[in-house]
Amino acid sequence: MYVGIISDTHGVFSPEFKGFLAPVDQIWHAGDFGGDIAFLHGISAFKPLVGVYGNCDAQEIRFDCPKTQLFNCEGHKILMTHIGGSPGHYPLDVAAMLDAHKPDIFVCGHSHILKVMHDPKYNTLYINPGAAGIQGWHTVRTAIRLHVDPDRIHSLEVFQLPR
Repeated sequence: MYVGIISDTHGVFSPEFKGFLAPVDQIWHAGDFGGDIAFLHGISAFKPLVGVYGNCDAQEIRFDCPKTQLFNCEGHKILMTHIGGSPGHYPLDVAAMLDAHKPDIFVCGHSHILKVMHDPKYNTLYINPGAAGIQGWHTVRTAIRLHVDPDRIHSLEVFQLPR
């Protein structure tokens, strides 16, 4: 499975990001879609979508996307939520979920900071794709794509675009 990962679009899904994500099979969105429900549906019409709502998302988006997603991709357990902290600095509820579910990949957003690393405490691949939108303090807009195969997760690529 070829996966694109984005977060914090805040109502902006520009042609450059669509171009970067065009070859993927599925998009994972780690919250703060922004815009209205039509914006979310526009992304899901472009590619199959797995998403969670963020702290800035309207009620109508919260009806379509849960706060947390726990799902499998090619035999790997994926946990996704918007406000997830980072390795060594997880909120208590997130640490409890990591402990309980032991995901292979943990995806979150919110910080607008791109960060990918192995978290040895939970033996998980931590992924925060940064922010794809233009709202916020970040200076670079980012997205990720990677391959999730039954035997490995590989070929991670980062897309960057000046804000």
